[in-house]
Amino acid sequence: MRAIWKGAVSFGLVSIAVKLYSATQEKDIRFHQVHRADGGRIRYKRTCSVCGEEVNYDDIAKGYDIGGGEMVVLTDEDFADLPLTTSHAIDVLEFVPAEQVDPILYNKAYFLEPEGTATKPYVLLRDALVDAERVAIVKVALRQREQLATLRVREGVLLLNTMLWPDEVRKPDFGFLDEDITVRPPELAMASSLIDSMAGEFQPDAFTDDYRAALQEVIDAKVEGREVVAPEEVEEAPAAAVDLMAALRASVERARAARGEQPEAGEPTPISAARSAQQAPAQKAPAKKAPAKKAPAGKAAGKATEKKAAPKKTAEKKTAQKKAEPAAEKRTGARKAAPKKAARKTA
Repeated sequence: MRAIWKGAVSFGLVSIAVKLYSATQEKDIRFHQVHRADGGRIRYKRTCSVCGEEVNYDDIAKGYDIGGGEMVVLTDEDFADLPLTTSHAIDVLEFVPAEQVDPILYNKAYFLEPEGTATKPYVLLRDALVDAERVAIVKVALRQREQLATLRVREGVLLLNTMLWPDEVRKPDFGFLDEDITVRPPELAMASSLIDSMAGEFQPDAFTDDYRAALQEVIDAKVEGREVVAPEEVEEAPAAAVDLMAALRASVERARAARGEQPEAGEPTPISAARSAQQAPAQKAPAKKAPAKKAPAGKAAGKATEKKAAPKKTAEKKTAQKKAEPAAEKRTGARKAAPKKAARKTA
């Protein structure tokens, strides 16, 4: 990392020399505007809207639009006397509980590294903040602007979080805030059940930027000259639910199913109980049609089956008799022929 600023943390009468580093970095894939035909970069010229001439950086001043097409031009001399400190100091104003700082005020984050012999007072301030369970409210001049910020500890390092000024946070002004909307206790209870079923421990590494990964895959495919594989289609979001309770119940069941949780034996789920209640009248109607008469019908069917099976057995017996008759005749003929042979021998 490269230090972007050097200064000192003013902690009472203690001065801690530090270097400032950007704690975050954007991972967005950036593109250049190019000519579609030949891939040439598109360049823009700084031209004056009045005279049409191209303007150099040295001739560019700052202008404030006061409306009606009028512009107030400010020069470097106008900015020279402004009360913007150039001392490169981080002045600690007070120490407050961290929960009192609304996260919406946080803007950008920077790491602070001790410089030179400032390591011991740096560690002293760090450990004191941890023991007090507070954050330091500071003021610092960065990028030609005075900024409100906090100092807190993260992974053993002092972290400077620049903050928005209170008047930079917009006030929500939406029509529904003035409407009298009543939430029923069962709906609130079901929503709480849904939250409980989806509760977990936040692990940032478990989440990824799928769009950026797919875009990088497309770029790599273009570079390698191979076929681009289309990413899997994302399941469409369900339409707005008309029945809030039904949507909440279904969400709870789906969340539990995703975690592999099953209801206890005999315990109906909210959706299955509702379905059973709807299907019960339809199942009772056919049950009134004399179920006792079905038993004789079964016996009659059994007798009919026996009668049908009887001719088959009779036919099998006749066939066996027909096969046995020629064999019997052959045996009888053989017995009759035996005395003749004996008579010839006697003669």
